[in-house]
Amino acid sequence: MSYTLDRADLADLARGAALLGTGGGGDPYIGRLLVDQALKETGRTITVLDPAELDDDMFVIPTAQMGAPTVMVEKIPRGDEAVIALRTLERHLGRRADATMPIECGGINSMIPLLVAAHTGLPVVDADGMGRAFPELQMETFSVYGVPGSPLAIGGENDEMVIIDTGHDNKRMEWLARGITIRMGGVAHIAEYSMTGADVKRTAVPNTLTLGLRIGRALRTARAEHRDPIAALAATMADTLYNKVRVLFRGKVVDVERRTEAGFARGNATLEAFDGDGKLELTFQNEHLVARVNGEVRCVVPDLICVLDIDTAEPITTEGLRYGQRAVVVGISTPDLMRSPEALAVFGPRAFGLDVEFRPVEELVPE
Repeated sequence: MSYTLDRADLADLARGAALLGTGGGGDPYIGRLLVDQALKETGRTITVLDPAELDDDMFVIPTAQMGAPTVMVEKIPRGDEAVIALRTLERHLGRRADATMPIECGGINSMIPLLVAAHTGLPVVDADGMGRAFPELQMETFSVYGVPGSPLAIGGENDEMVIIDTGHDNKRMEWLARGITIRMGGVAHIAEYSMTGADVKRTAVPNTLTLGLRIGRALRTARAEHRDPIAALAATMADTLYNKVRVLFRGKVVDVERRTEAGFARGNATLEAFDGDGKLELTFQNEHLVARVNGEVRCVVPDLICVLDIDTAEPITTEGLRYGQRAVVVGISTPDLMRSPEALAVFGPRAFGLDVEFRPVEELVPE
């Protein structure tokens, strides 16, 4: 069912999107502030469209930010760059968008289409192409199931406009766009994967904005009522496509190694159990890719690895990890369309150079 989103919903959505970002995707707090300011200035609310209700011939252009999350902490967007990218792509295609949509539901890219909607009045489709956050543009269910990302438009903070068209080669599209983004200062805004309503229904992970809202509300309410937020999270996910939640580890952050490299935030983090008996090691490229407890894999991409503050249950991003933080690390199953052989070839562990085979988190950590 379609519905209206307003400023009061943004804090919960940002919290849920931070969790779905699996540590990456850019801090949605900054995106939340940008959307809130735009809605305040325009007086608009945002219409969120259920993908099941889309007309097959509806024209949808997803919008997003790309770049290293560590850069965005210091390089806050002006606010209209994604609109520039959208309008540039519309001119190139000779067709106006009927709606926009996230390419990923995690992190700041849950917010960028809302920012576009606040400025333009376009509705936003309640779906995305990652079901979480991934670091590269070809890592989309859109791409896996046959939608070309090209042509892609990039909008920069100095009103630069770039069109990239690599046909059906979405990986090369990512490579070229990453180079341009680096030269724009490490962060840029894009419009890509233009598609019909029929394509959305066939290739997108459905109702993920709603999922982010539900997660954010559940964590907030559990904290206010002094209930276990992890139990509340598991209960919230039970009737969704993400219905397996496993606690992987509880402990303190004892080491973080992080670097910005080739347009990505890469690194490792180590947590030590509170009793000193056991360690968890995280490897990330913008997002957490694999969690190992005492050397054994407990969760691996594309399943979600989420680090939460143990007292508040607020998600901690990879750029926010610090020595001494007390955290609980949670693994969450991804939808089946993200676990197919075709999907794993694009965003499974081997796609990141990991010498690990994918196994579902519910098998690695049985109840």
